[in-house]
Amino acid sequence: MRFGSIIAFVALCSFTAYYIYEPIPEDIEERWKLMLTNSFFRSLSHLADLSELLGLKDYMGVMYFITLAEKIVPMSDEHIKVTEEQFDGVDVVLYQPKKSDGDTKLRTAVIYLHGGGWCLGSSLMSPYDLLARKIVNELDAVVLSVEYRLAPAYHFPVPYEDVYRVVKHFLHKGVLAQYSVDPGRIAVSGDSAGGNLAAAVSQQLQKEPGQQVQLKAQALIYPVLQALDLNTPSYQQNQDMPILPRYLMVRFWSEYFTSDRAFFRAMMANTHNSPESSSLLKFVNWSTFLPARYHRKYNYSAPTVVQGEEAFRKGGASRSLADPRASPLLAPDSALHSLPKAYILTCEYDVLRDDGIMYVTRLLSAGVEVTHEHYDTGFHGGLMFTVWPTDFLIGHRMTENYIKWLKENL
Repeated sequence: MRFGSIIAFVALCSFTAYYIYEPIPEDIEERWKLMLTNSFFRSLSHLADLSELLGLKDYMGVMYFITLAEKIVPMSDEHIKVTEEQFDGVDVVLYQPKKSDGDTKLRTAVIYLHGGGWCLGSSLMSPYDLLARKIVNELDAVVLSVEYRLAPAYHFPVPYEDVYRVVKHFLHKGVLAQYSVDPGRIAVSGDSAGGNLAAAVSQQLQKEPGQQVQLKAQALIYPVLQALDLNTPSYQQNQDMPILPRYLMVRFWSEYFTSDRAFFRAMMANTHNSPESSSLLKFVNWSTFLPARYHRKYNYSAPTVVQGEEAFRKGGASRSLADPRASPLLAPDSALHSLPKAYILTCEYDVLRDDGIMYVTRLLSAGVEVTHEHYDTGFHGGLMFTVWPTDFLIGHRMTENYIKWLKENL
């Protein structure tokens, strides 16, 4: 009996080690911690696939457990006043430094947009709450976090429009005065899908007729910026990397646009472009905009363009593909020249690496001041991993460098 128990225990340990282990590059710090963390995400993804297959709950409905598990009730403390409010009908969380009597100082402000592939995430998750408090304390700033509506319940352009309405409302001079914000020292920022929304808002706001208050800076953290070519070198190199494998990123994109699974399958095959979106492929030609060292063994091949009746069936989603509000990398050069200074963080082991780097190239060519911080051993989502038990050294470094840039440029 004892020998049988030992055999069962060894078998269980072997299976566990086999399941947890992944061929993660040696230069990534805390590799085993990352493997353990990612094994949870992979298990949840498998469960979500099974649930959807059995008709119990849709994939994103199960994956939303990640958001629920991290949600907190934001509370004021001795230094920070936290309130949940609505700006133009959209829920927001506002973090403000507590004032002393007679304090009339105008402060900087950061409008922060959470990540989560437009389908997951919330400003009320503990890592975002911690980040907001850190920005308030270190910059003496007001932080406005936006609870935009999520796909698949609300497809594009609803999440973008929620964010844009909040930004427009906040930038009214009367509103800024109410929260003691300096109109000349405001940034918009976000990570992953939040970086996408921040870039889109920055582009569209400058075109707004009569807009008196403009943003001073945009800070984009491993942003997702285009959906036309889902086979860039970074998508190929990192297709199975934690925390964002190619499958999950493509699923996020497809859910952002439509619940039609046929479109998801087309995106997985990189055969989702119609003649309308294909005319913009020149803006995501990585052989042109990506520095040669990132080309590596990959050769550029233009994505397949669907013609005829099939293109017509995909028309709605394909029209969204071609919209710069969804894919900011598709904006013409003329829309980039007057953008605010930018901070762009990219990670080597991230499917979205090339999106960010190509945007850096285009912004610099347009004369925009850009700070590009690339983490050679970084992986997607690092900024979120600063809370025990999934706190990573690289997450803390990312946070410190990001806040340092904000402090120096606002």
